[in-house]
Amino acid sequence: MPKFDTQVQELKYRILKEVATSYDRGTLEEDIDQIPYLITPHGAKPTFRCCVYHEREIVKERVKLAMGGDKNNPNIVEVIPSACDQCPFGGITVTDACRGCLAHRCAQACRLNCITFENLRAKINKDKCVNCGLCAKACPFGAISNLKRPCEAACKIGAISHRSEGSTAHIDEEKCTRCGACSYSCPFGAIMDKSYILQCIDLMKGNEKGEINAYMIVAPSVSSQFHGVRLTQVITGMKKLGFHSVVEAALGADMVSYYESKELSEKGKLTSSCCPAFVRYVETSFPTLKEYVSHNLSPMAMLARYIRDNDPKAKTCFVGPCIAKKMEMFREDSAPYVDCVITFEELQALIDMRGINLAELEDSPLDNASYFGRIFARCGGLSEAVQEALKERNDPFVVKGISCSGLEECKRALTMMKNGRTDANFIEGMACVGGCIGGPCCLTHEVRDAADVDKYGRESKEKTIVDAVKNLVPLD
Repeated sequence: MPKFDTQVQELKYRILKEVATSYDRGTLEEDIDQIPYLITPHGAKPTFRCCVYHEREIVKERVKLAMGGDKNNPNIVEVIPSACDQCPFGGITVTDACRGCLAHRCAQACRLNCITFENLRAKINKDKCVNCGLCAKACPFGAISNLKRPCEAACKIGAISHRSEGSTAHIDEEKCTRCGACSYSCPFGAIMDKSYILQCIDLMKGNEKGEINAYMIVAPSVSSQFHGVRLTQVITGMKKLGFHSVVEAALGADMVSYYESKELSEKGKLTSSCCPAFVRYVETSFPTLKEYVSHNLSPMAMLARYIRDNDPKAKTCFVGPCIAKKMEMFREDSAPYVDCVITFEELQALIDMRGINLAELEDSPLDNASYFGRIFARCGGLSEAVQEALKERNDPFVVKGISCSGLEECKRALTMMKNGRTDANFIEGMACVGGCIGGPCCLTHEVRDAADVDKYGRESKEKTIVDAVKNLVPLD
């Protein structure tokens, strides 16, 4: 069993593997009702819910999502009602640490007079409280906490709510950026991304039959995943799945940084377009800044377009840690080039479905992108690459950049740009904390991941961006 951060990821992997295995052998229609019993067999004791019947209902809903989910729901992320624990409302809460002190600073800080005292202990009137948190900040004992449901706490833009006490999570379609932070944070696994693993298997089989040339475009954050085997063995494993070729998206990142440096120099002010969740955040929450979003495609779409333009039989599949990339696949500017998007979790399920032992494989090196393209996987990498591209193009434009990861940081940077309170001329925005290495569908989230990305970049044979793209794009 591969290593995952949580048992939620492990359950998701097991279901994906079962669905993929049945589809691969052509028996999914007959097997679909039996998959819940494979996960929670007869006679088994419940391991994550009150009873096996409840567990099987959850698995049943997850199977639907593994097959593509609700076609009428435009969101890539869906709530699984049967899995939602309907966590109790928290909000501003007085804990047992309250000492009933004389100062009553909490009450003095409350502008709505929500706090009274009973038996020498603070009591909050929930009917009046607006959860501003001023009382919690004022309490010298830290006895007042803001208890949020995990999914709500993870969503930094308020796209998730619970409409009433005891209700399941609700996603606001207009606000949601599809970043997937809620899906990773929910301890009950009640939020899951739709899977396109079946479409990926179709590409694999089409390639094996010679009908198409299926290309796997792999995100540079792969360098921080699959611990215990060499990255070059993982590349071989992807080829053995049935792909014509495996190409690193970092080459697309080199192309993006080259073009983006030109666009920044010409326009004077820009925000990045590599992270689809960040782009959607700008579009939905900062519409007046849409004009500053780079007109370049993301590295995924940029490279997919190049492949499709140069191989009439090509079909492309992107693999990475990102849920929002599944949304980007359907965007008007990317849809003509990207045929499928899967995650590292789904890639692991495919590898195990085919019984591929990565540790026993020979090496298939990736050596066509530069250091600067490869470090796009962590926060700050894009800004470094744009500055390098300007330098290589002998462009004197000076970048005054802000690199922000996580939507809280992005909100602060965009707010300053909107209100004219910063002289920054370039905002690199990444919805996930730390960048792509913090993506919700990473196999693991570890401190060393950023160092792994930089190490991977230093191993590149191409030492400059121009060296990497000189045969791919017209240069100045």
